[in-house]
Amino acid sequence: MLLKKKGISFSLMALLLIALDQLTKGLAKSSLSSGREIPILPHVLELLYVQNEGAAFGVLSGQRMLFFVITVLVLSVIVCLIRRLPEKRRYFPLFLSSLLIFSGAIGNFIDRMRNGYVVDFLYFMPINFPVFNVADIYVTSGCALMIYLFLFVYRDEDFHFLRRKKGGK
Repeated sequence: MLLKKKGISFSLMALLLIALDQLTKGLAKSSLSSGREIPILPHVLELLYVQNEGAAFGVLSGQRMLFFVITVLVLSVIVCLIRRLPEKRRYFPLFLSSLLIFSGAIGNFIDRMRNGYVVDFLYFMPINFPVFNVADIYVTSGCALMIYLFLFVYRDEDFHFLRRKKGGK
């Protein structure tokens, strides 16, 4: 069965976002792993290499199998959603938020499987925010957009495409 246009678009955009994430992590690893810190905006944002074995603030450190299961579940839900999502302009924001979450999850998943940790390198200093990476920006932005959409844009009837039709399928 041929992929629909949205499936091809989703796949190509996800590959591009994942490649950007992996490129930035590779650059961070090669440039910053010696302990070097690079200020971007003095006292606000700096580049700082961290090997994160957990989630934000190192929570659940060493729980690689749990991250694997959660990632597979999230990716499965997103793939099912994208497959059923109508190809209408109204649903593009949901397509975009799903794309961001999917790409970020894959980007960090690659790190966990390859290295046993996620490469983080962006440090927002004023609030001592955990060091993060481009994939984290994707996931956070995608989740924020999705929450906004569910609270303020879409109504229950907008999700008719998710309901099972009578008689199966």
